[in-house]
Amino acid sequence: MNITIVGPGAIGCLWAHHLSTHGHRVSLWGRENLSHKTIQLDAQAPLRLPYNQLPALQEADLLLVTVKAWQVEDALTPLLDNIDHDCIVMLMHNGMGTADWLQDVLPNNPLVLATTTHGALRISSSHFEHTGTGFTHFGGINTAGKQCAFLQDVFNHALPEALWCDNIEQALWNKLAINCAINPLTAKYSVRNGELAQKEYHPQLVCVVEEVHQVMEAEGIAIELNTLQSKVDDVVRLTANNLSSMQQDISHQRRSEIDYITGYLLARARAHQLELPYNQALYKDIQRLEKTFEQN
Repeated sequence: MNITIVGPGAIGCLWAHHLSTHGHRVSLWGRENLSHKTIQLDAQAPLRLPYNQLPALQEADLLLVTVKAWQVEDALTPLLDNIDHDCIVMLMHNGMGTADWLQDVLPNNPLVLATTTHGALRISSSHFEHTGTGFTHFGGINTAGKQCAFLQDVFNHALPEALWCDNIEQALWNKLAINCAINPLTAKYSVRNGELAQKEYHPQLVCVVEEVHQVMEAEGIAIELNTLQSKVDDVVRLTANNLSSMQQDISHQRRSEIDYITGYLLARARAHQLELPYNQALYKDIQRLEKTFEQN
């Protein structure tokens, strides 16, 4: 396939490397003023890929968008006129809340949402590390997107395990629960994921998950509380040495995805007249941290 990856950060370059080395024609699109970009994953040989080349964008069969949720609109708006009407557009980011805008601006394209628990870390502008293996789930959000189940084979061949979901909402909410539990707490306390299993933090983790489960029940997402807590605890254990994306953002004084993670959860809670004191407090904590470095 001809694949353009918008947002060649850690996750974008992780997929760029694996898709390219498995035979696909991959190009990158980002903010640097380059015609080609060299990327290196772990200790593997560097790859030199086309960068910001308009013909590659126009010929793309798949546009994989791996920018942060709050960057989606700004990243895609300048590209809209050059996206072929048959091009599959896939959003892969933490959090929820960008799908409605995407359907408004590209109503006739096949549209897919994706979520992954693979971990990746930027070491330098061109060097990245795959810090944790995981699962990738995706599914269509419009009629054309729901016909793209063949993408499971494409992604699974490049970097397993990839799973197509007829009901992507379930997978997205499961990942949102994990993000709501892990990201704000690791960012607030500046700790690695695995430290949330310690008695100092784990009771807070449990309270957050219980509130998320209330909203999921109200949204009609069927999952037992114990099952949801086990999913979160498993990710804490399996990614124990990882720094969450929000922890890294706050540590480097960058805007985080809190509005599309906990903020989205709180918005859905208000719609169901639910109060979430633990998540509300965490949301305010992260907002407060962001405001301190915005003022610097």
